[in-house]
Amino acid sequence: MDAYRAIITKRDTRHFLPDPIPPDVLTRILQAGRMAGSSKNSQPVRMVVVQDPGRRAALAACGDYAEHLKSAPLAIAVVLLPGGGHFDAGRAAQNLMVAAWADGITSCPIAMHRQECARNVLGIPPEHTIATVLAMGYPDLKHPLSQGRQRLPLDELVSWERWGTHRPEGG
Repeated sequence: MDAYRAIITKRDTRHFLPDPIPPDVLTRILQAGRMAGSSKNSQPVRMVVVQDPGRRAALAACGDYAEHLKSAPLAIAVVLLPGGGHFDAGRAAQNLMVAAWADGITSCPIAMHRQECARNVLGIPPEHTIATVLAMGYPDLKHPLSQGRQRLPLDELVSWERWGTHRPEGG
């Protein structure tokens, strides 16, 4: 799947098959996260792969709306070193999710509302921040990926030159 197609077709899901992600595919996904750009090439993002079901269940208790983490065969915690920017973490997370989708693996980002809880589960030092946890797995297609919701039209999202200005004729 080319990059543009992966981006425009990717959807989050909370319904996964139990099938494991092959090690070579996981390595490719992690490599995509590693290659995300960062401010001044500071590389403040680290990743923790969580495959153990018990640890995923414990991690699910650290975030609201995180129950689906228990059924995902894999999670990747995106961790920021002290002073790291959330934009850099977002870039890495998006790379991980798009690379996964290119291999047919879907994902869903999860906020860790109780950071101390999540740091304890993962053994992360207190000065680090868990920017997000990505639940990952092959999609259970009994549940539609889009949930029937359509994206807003481009004209509703984009202004030209000034807020609220539509694209010029012939532009």
